[in-house]
Amino acid sequence: MLQEIILSPFRGFCAGVDRAIFAVEECIERFGTVYVNHQIVHNTHVVRDLESKGAVFIEDIAEVPTGSYLIFSAHGVSPQLKEQSRNFKLLPIDATCPLVTKVHIEAQDYFRKGYSLILIGHAGHQETLGTMGYAPMTLVQTVEDVEKLEMHNGKIVYLTQTTLSLDDTKDIVFALKKKFSNIESPKVEDICYATQNRQDSVKELAERCQLILVVGSQNSSNSKRLVETAKRFGIPSYLIEDESEINFDWLENVTTLGLTSGASVPEFLVKNVLNAITSCFGNISVHNLERIDEKIEFALPRELN
Repeated sequence: MLQEIILSPFRGFCAGVDRAIFAVEECIERFGTVYVNHQIVHNTHVVRDLESKGAVFIEDIAEVPTGSYLIFSAHGVSPQLKEQSRNFKLLPIDATCPLVTKVHIEAQDYFRKGYSLILIGHAGHQETLGTMGYAPMTLVQTVEDVEKLEMHNGKIVYLTQTTLSLDDTKDIVFALKKKFSNIESPKVEDICYATQNRQDSVKELAERCQLILVVGSQNSSNSKRLVETAKRFGIPSYLIEDESEINFDWLENVTTLGLTSGASVPEFLVKNVLNAITSCFGNISVHNLERIDEKIEFALPRELN
């Protein structure tokens, strides 16, 4: 019988997500209808809410009327897409997370210095697609990909997608360093603070819980990594969009449940899940792990200043 729910303290929007959503809301208030290239962040509820306020989400910028405002999502886009938006006479607003922009700048800088670039990331993810537009680079997703690599340039560096599994990435980096003794790493870790804090918190939950629920959308990379982190530590875990996706059969024989969310998840969704579970089981102890304040804020896109 469920007796206790332990909440990860690292929930709700990270600074990059908060900035991107606020940018869309600010544009709607100033300009009315605005267009957004791809989902501004990977959360279904956030997208629906912004659509109800006047945002139009598109995947092909050819759909955007000339002279319209076009917002680039937090995941970032390639310079080619930015150029295309100017050719279409659109008014672009770049809501790319500054930590993703950091990787873009690194890629350009290392390429100018004559390095061969390796990107650790997930094929097809919006962030990876954008980053790979900034310089020629080779994508690796697994240790097996590393084993197949052939690099002939003397100077090699690896970069990473910002929302990866810390543990999986360490394994890939270890394989890269074993194969290429001269490979260099970015001066500052590319995996973002919010991803790291949330995964570390899941590891702590895994020491105390029999099951961990992660609130987040199926296309959210950082949310999926939380589920993988729990399973890596031998703890069953499920990714749920909201309270409607709870399967109470999962909780059979669970006395302590861990609850967390991805970095693009509104806090009210976590509260709804918590309320649904406590309503079902009655008097349950609920408390948070100790929190360290992230204290990270980003300025609005320069086009809105």
